[in-house]
Amino acid sequence: MNAAFRAFLLLLLLGGAAYAQRPVDIAFWHTLEPPAREALEKIVADFNSRQRDYRVLPQYVGDLREGGIKLTAAIRAGNAPPLYYGEVSFVSRAVQENLALPLDEYLGALPGDFYPGLLEAGRWRGRTYALPVELHLPVLFYNADQLASRRLNPPSSWEALAAAAQQLTTRSAKGFIVVSDVYSFNAVVMSRGGQLVREGRPNFTDAKVVQSLEYLQNLVRSGYAVSRNIAEAPFAMVDFVRTKVFMGVAPITVWPTLEKRTPIPFRLGVAPLPRTPDGKLPLAGGNLMVLRGASEAQARGAVALWRYWMEPANIAEWVKATYCLPLRRSAQPLLEDFYREDPRRRVVLGGLEQAALWAQDPEVTLWYGFLEEALERVLKGGANPRQALEEAQRKALTVERR
Repeated sequence: MNAAFRAFLLLLLLGGAAYAQRPVDIAFWHTLEPPAREALEKIVADFNSRQRDYRVLPQYVGDLREGGIKLTAAIRAGNAPPLYYGEVSFVSRAVQENLALPLDEYLGALPGDFYPGLLEAGRWRGRTYALPVELHLPVLFYNADQLASRRLNPPSSWEALAAAAQQLTTRSAKGFIVVSDVYSFNAVVMSRGGQLVREGRPNFTDAKVVQSLEYLQNLVRSGYAVSRNIAEAPFAMVDFVRTKVFMGVAPITVWPTLEKRTPIPFRLGVAPLPRTPDGKLPLAGGNLMVLRGASEAQARGAVALWRYWMEPANIAEWVKATYCLPLRRSAQPLLEDFYREDPRRRVVLGGLEQAALWAQDPEVTLWYGFLEEALERVLKGGANPRQALEEAQRKALTVERR
């Protein structure tokens, strides 16, 4: 065997070894805005640097709605990513459409200190199809300076909120802001003991749902609240910061985004969402979902990323960036200084016992548009709440029967 041939064989062997060691690429589409986006990218970069089996490639694809449109187009074109960051309400729909891979066989045994119920955000009918990473509850944000100037306490009931909105309203500002999207409305409904969905079917005409919409319409009609529709929703935050409104309901994860985008020219107040004794708090947020078409290696890599993400130290850093719920109890000691530094951040933890998934029925994604149309007609156009909800329910049931 001459020297040239031996060199050729050596090159083949080295090339084969290099190929065998090349990590499995996992395209990862997500919808997270700063500062959560930077925190996610850091977790992914650290994961990639600590092992050689997988390389996760994160890509921002717009907000939840934009991301959903792009994902639908990619699925139709046959080039969907292996890994997608999906809102918890999307899980059951993805299962029904045969888009999500079951992940139980890759998970193995999990630590026993996950908070009860939080892992259910990724399960459907007893099987795991998504892995929760960023779960949150809504809170009441308020202008603490304005409430203090009127000697008002943060309202702990919806009746007290209406009274506070009245006292806060001036010629140039409203006491409260109402956003007519399905999540915001559902937060009011659930906190008042109602349900938008019952046994998998739209429940818009239920008395508590109707009463919730009547309550919001009365606030707007009385001049104590301003309504923003879906297209105007991004301006709700601007209204609050510019002191055009003094109270509003939003997920606690809005807080770091709010502070990062603009200085807040007043003391920010954060309080639990008003709730009746039978009320619940809607648990929402994002999951990692492995889509059909992903290889077994890519599915294992996605689970490995999630396990790394769920290490207590990483959860703690993630919570500090996003203000979301810590999924494991073992992360709590690492967050004590964070909560002690600003006790307002602890508000969301008090709602864990009252938390329930805000939507887990696959049909929700088909008919929530009808509900949002009804909300806008009522809150912007002054339509009768019961009649608008009845019409939305008829449309929803028509889609359901197709």
